[in-house]
Amino acid sequence: MAAFHSSITKFVFVLNLLLSKPQRRHLLAFLHGIILCEGHVNISQIRRSTSHDRDLSCMTRFLQESPWCSKHVTNQRLSYLMETIRQTRATRGDTRPITFLSLDDTLCKKERSTVKMERLDFHYSHSEGKSVWSHSLVTAHVVTGDLSVAWDFRSYFRKEDCIERNIPFKSKNELAIELIEIYSSSPDEHIYVLIDSWYTSKKRIDACAQKGFHVIGAFRSNRMIAPFRMKIKASTFASTVLRPTDLCPVTVDGQTYKVYAYEGPLSNMENVRVFLSWEDKFDPKKPPFCLMCTDTSLDVVTVLRHYAVRWQIEVGYRYFKELLGFDQYQYLSHKGIERFWTIQFLAYTFLALEQAKEKRHSPSLALGDMVRRIRKDCLGQLILYAYEQGWAQKPLAEVLKNLRLYS
Repeated sequence: MAAFHSSITKFVFVLNLLLSKPQRRHLLAFLHGIILCEGHVNISQIRRSTSHDRDLSCMTRFLQESPWCSKHVTNQRLSYLMETIRQTRATRGDTRPITFLSLDDTLCKKERSTVKMERLDFHYSHSEGKSVWSHSLVTAHVVTGDLSVAWDFRSYFRKEDCIERNIPFKSKNELAIELIEIYSSSPDEHIYVLIDSWYTSKKRIDACAQKGFHVIGAFRSNRMIAPFRMKIKASTFASTVLRPTDLCPVTVDGQTYKVYAYEGPLSNMENVRVFLSWEDKFDPKKPPFCLMCTDTSLDVVTVLRHYAVRWQIEVGYRYFKELLGFDQYQYLSHKGIERFWTIQFLAYTFLALEQAKEKRHSPSLALGDMVRRIRKDCLGQLILYAYEQGWAQKPLAEVLKNLRLYS
């Protein structure tokens, strides 16, 4: 265990994952490798970065064939997260906590020549404006207090693929609602579900209302709004009806906005707060940024500040892909891929919890800083181990063998 970082090892043991000793060692190797690898993250790199003594085929079988339950791992991770959050709130005396639950989807792109990998399909990329060869996931991200953590995920498959495989089809909206429904909140907790314009719908809002959650979501400017009791498209209202005197200036975190607000219907939603905003100055030729909120007690500054938290899920995707290699897998079976994602979420949870602890002393500490710190700690542990073995006059061959650095 000399090559394993002690904090990661303790984290895995406290989760009580019901894994055999070999399975636990494989899991530790993957967790360490995901965090320690710089550059491309694949099984070979993971094995090399952790000096894991098992054959590559054994590590592959751990993901694709070994009898362990990824759902149990996820459930244990989420239970531990919720308990940690409750304990932190109790320690701080936070009796009316606010939690932000952001929902979005992301793609793991692959080369078009990759054809043997299961469940690859063409999925639409909002950023690229076209369909790309990829796997698609709907994910949830939670922000509360100092903690910002990737929560859970669901794989999305196109309807044609589900029909071909004779399995039930679930749309991205249905998968997002599933993530909302399984989120377990405390009775005294204020939950705000943050969504972009692709997910703002009455069905989603009704699902949140049943759980007692509020929604803050963007919506497209072609939606029907009803200011002054008249139904009109938001874009048309902004370009032909609104006057500069109808808007109020608002400053949020140093950025000035011109905002028009009203409370009333939005499309088929009965009573919400609606905001049309422009950065710096009102321009009728420029489409407004449209936002709605089901909590009518919030003022415009609070709504805009709350919605800005949604950016954390986008930052999380960047950390996942650029830092942890979330989309760099090369496994053929989708079961193995989903297990890899499960371990990725486990790694993110560990990093987020460590980051939250350190934020009390270093408020600007980012998740990337946490990764770099752990990489330095691991190197320091290896140097200390080698020094202690040298001081004890252990043979060099034995030290290299224990560190698995022999050829």
